[in-house]
Amino acid sequence: MINTSDSLEILVQEFSKLPSIGRKTALRISMYLLKASNEEVEYFSKALINAKEKIKFCVICCNITEDDVCKICLSEKRLKKQICVVEEPQDVIAIEKTNEFKGVYHVLHGRISPLDGIGPNEIRISELIDRLKDDEKPVEEIILALNPDVEGETTILYLNKLIKPLGIRITRIARGIPIGSELEFADQVTLAKALEGRVSV
Repeated sequence: MINTSDSLEILVQEFSKLPSIGRKTALRISMYLLKASNEEVEYFSKALINAKEKIKFCVICCNITEDDVCKICLSEKRLKKQICVVEEPQDVIAIEKTNEFKGVYHVLHGRISPLDGIGPNEIRISELIDRLKDDEKPVEEIILALNPDVEGETTILYLNKLIKPLGIRITRIARGIPIGSELEFADQVTLAKALEGRVSV
């Protein structure tokens, strides 16, 4: 196949690096942007740069925010004694859509996966343990809402071993989430029922 444009090929390759984007979809996105006006492309690129520059991690829960502390952690309406532990920021978004959870979160930014070289020190476990040891803000329950796969189960077992000696109740979301699936793709009803039916670890 003859490559008619090196610039287009580079653009397609870059879009192909994104999750769930294959070469065909990357080509479609690239062609759409080529047909768009310069103003639209400039606005798109500025939005990307702006997000990259402004978004950081909450100093309390490690969720994404533009401030030092995220809006969920700052809210007086949230139950600070109940922490839902998730793998990624998009899991927070998925659970928030259910309007069922009234506590706060802790985002690990991954899960333990020895095969991928990801151990406990590569994710935000130490930050979680520091929160749980803060006597001024006692925590009564930890809800483990990790993806139901081998890595998720490994992470749950590790967290359980660290948290149990602290005397904090540990629960996990119910098995309404199919094994091998990911939280961000679960529908709102399934997630809500999984939260309602959580069980002790």
